[in-house]
Amino acid sequence: MRPSTFWIACLVVLSWWLPLHADTIRVGPAHELKSPAAAASVVPSGSTLEIDAGTYEADVAVWTQDRLTLRAVGGRVLLKAKGASAEGKAIWVMRGGQITVEGFDFSGTEVPDRNGAGIRLETGRLLVRNCRFIDNENGILTSNRPDVELDIVDSEFAHNGYGDGLSHNLYVGAIARLSVTGSYFHHAIVGHLLKSRAAVNDIRYNRLVDEPGGRASYELEFPSGGVAYVIGNIIGQGARTENPHVVSFGAEGYRWPKNALYLVHNTLINGKSQGGVFLRVKPGDVTVKAVNNLLIGPGTLESAGPGDYANNTTAKPELFEPGVRDDYQVKTSARFPGKLADPGIADGIVLRPQAQYTYPTGTAPLTAKPHNPGAVQPVRSIRGR
Repeated sequence: MRPSTFWIACLVVLSWWLPLHADTIRVGPAHELKSPAAAASVVPSGSTLEIDAGTYEADVAVWTQDRLTLRAVGGRVLLKAKGASAEGKAIWVMRGGQITVEGFDFSGTEVPDRNGAGIRLETGRLLVRNCRFIDNENGILTSNRPDVELDIVDSEFAHNGYGDGLSHNLYVGAIARLSVTGSYFHHAIVGHLLKSRAAVNDIRYNRLVDEPGGRASYELEFPSGGVAYVIGNIIGQGARTENPHVVSFGAEGYRWPKNALYLVHNTLINGKSQGGVFLRVKPGDVTVKAVNNLLIGPGTLESAGPGDYANNTTAKPELFEPGVRDDYQVKTSARFPGKLADPGIADGIVLRPQAQYTYPTGTAPLTAKPHNPGAVQPVRSIRGR
């Protein structure tokens, strides 16, 4: 080989090698790696993949890397299943270490066992930020491994479920930990808006409301107990719900060594004119603390059984500002009986809300202690308003 030919060959090899070993790798039609699926089998651990905005049809993948970031750039990335799935499970199967996913829409997953997911999380720790899961059999479905962790931030789950009641907007197995913040869950197809069997659940500042026309089952269910911090959420069922319970805890028995539900500063809506139940707790070795919740519709929290209940207040519709989305913003002139209870601390976790949900996804920090029961505080209490 002549020297000039040798160096040309080296440059060709280097042009392929550098993108796969750089910290940041561009992916898309204009790059060497044309799609996420093309990148999944070749990029090394420790990489950041910047994936060009656009629609990628039938582009499914299994990710096994550690310390991997997958980020949409230039707009949103739509991953449209179009009948395809990785391993007959999901658009993306996560079987690696620590992975972050930002800015993706997962849509249309269907598989023969009716359990297809936008993402199937099998091992590792996954952070999902600013993503949408629409029209899948499950939005996200996890394994039951006790070392798996899932964090969801500022994301939306809607119209997921096969319709058999066994698939859900979000279905979390018996993993170590689930955290959900600033996210919007609505219109599950017969199944639950959020179902989790995790040992520890931190559910803060979200909107879990089935919205007009919805017919989800539970809005929030922890069938195996565990520890659940449910703080500052808007949680509501509609008149067409398939199940009358808004929040359910331990319905299938308690599998974890510690079982506790901390239900603090939530706005809970029972859209049924009769028969709806705000809270269901299975009797057993369980701690229940429910304080400073605002209830809309018939029912009480105390009917769930023994627990620490304080300042859970029923509100009439005329106490709220009118709005096209039912934001449940209390009028400044509204007055509530009693004094807010101090939620205190549990296992080192401060139970008083520090922020507030913002529509459609996101949170806003509170600048002061809550003034009212419920999840939505006066505008003057929200930083930047």
